[in-house]
Amino acid sequence: MTEGGAGAGPAAGLRAGRGHPGGVGLDRGPLARGPLARGLAWAAGPLFSAQTWLAVIHLMAGVITGALAFGVIVALALAGLASLWLFLIGLPVLVAALWLGLQFGRAERARFLVMLGVNVPAARIPVSPHQGPWRRMWRLLSARVAWRHAGYAVVRLPLSLAEAIIVTALWSFALAMLGLPLFGWLLIRLQWHLDAGLPSPGLIAAAVLLGLIVLPVAPRVTLALATADTAVARYLIGPGSQADMSERIGELESSRARAVGSAEAERRRIERDLHDGAQQRLVSLAMNLGRARARFDDDPEGARAIVDQAHAEAKEALAELRNLVRGVHPPVLADRGLDAAISGLAALSPVPVTVRASLTARPSTSAEAIAYFVVAEALTNVAKHARATRAEVVASRHGDVLRVVIRDDGIGGADPQGQGLAGLADRLSGVDGRLSVRSPAGGPTVIEAELPCGS
Repeated sequence: MTEGGAGAGPAAGLRAGRGHPGGVGLDRGPLARGPLARGLAWAAGPLFSAQTWLAVIHLMAGVITGALAFGVIVALALAGLASLWLFLIGLPVLVAALWLGLQFGRAERARFLVMLGVNVPAARIPVSPHQGPWRRMWRLLSARVAWRHAGYAVVRLPLSLAEAIIVTALWSFALAMLGLPLFGWLLIRLQWHLDAGLPSPGLIAAAVLLGLIVLPVAPRVTLALATADTAVARYLIGPGSQADMSERIGELESSRARAVGSAEAERRRIERDLHDGAQQRLVSLAMNLGRARARFDDDPEGARAIVDQAHAEAKEALAELRNLVRGVHPPVLADRGLDAAISGLAALSPVPVTVRASLTARPSTSAEAIAYFVVAEALTNVAKHARATRAEVVASRHGDVLRVVIRDDGIGGADPQGQGLAGLADRLSGVDGRLSVRSPAGGPTVIEAELPCGS
């Protein structure tokens, strides 16, 4: 089912039903052009559609997930609210309930994607690594996104119960009416006697006719309920209302401004490196070549020595330019991808580094570049400050999200507000990514980056 699959209604079920042998048979031959064949296809198509039965499973599974959420998240939230008056003891409990609500929403979005094929966009809570733990806690408490997720945990169980009752009643009624003749035949065959007696043939025929009417309706109602369920999820655990979108746009504008500032600082650094490094060597090279040309006729040996010196300076200038270009965008990243580029960084690190990469598909060029610089900055910090004996880099792709984790066994104490990590956080926020730094005193340090990587 596509993003609007649940809302595609009968037509979607009919299209999916053509994969069934019976459905294919209805489309063949002259009979397929008749009204009877079209009517049979309309009635039977959704019954054999995978979309219909995935929607049934999805609606029934919502009862289980709703019960778990109601039992854990709602109970924690109520306990936190009830104990707020006692020296704010309930505040951490309430924060834990909101955090669990966000994780529940994440699991529900995955369920919608697997069962219905509907991608519910996630609404992130913008939390900067520059903020301390109390500021992050307050950010979570004041975010509408977190409270909408908590509201979803509250309504999930009653909503799923109502949907499950409707679906079960429709399908059970239709099958019971259609199975009434078989039930009567079994009673007679087995010689069971009922005090009330069997229904008359006319009533049985009416029941079968009613079952034939309700049976094609049941899958369409099921798909309609799946559509309504998707709409509720989109509002509560998706992007949400216009006000939420406006807030998100404001955060994105701030992150873009920080990214532009970071890019400007990087441009100034490159300009400074060119001026102080390669440019000075090229000036010295030109001067030495001029001296050699002036002495070439009178002192060939002296001119040869000056040329040798100029040759050495030319090689040093090329090395500096090569390192500068590698810092802007390493060639191995463009040629062989992120896995090879990270392996190259690990090979150059003085600290032993283990690399594990599971990239099912190559990310976009910008995502690869940002992930590469995250790893480069993290491994540089490990070599300079961590006093670590080993490090590990794990790169993986989950759908359209690229995740990179760098761990080391050093002394910890990495400062997220330091120039290097803060610059990485700004660069990630500029593409709607996230940087997480966990580095308690004594270690270990774990740096995790997530960023969209759609091609």
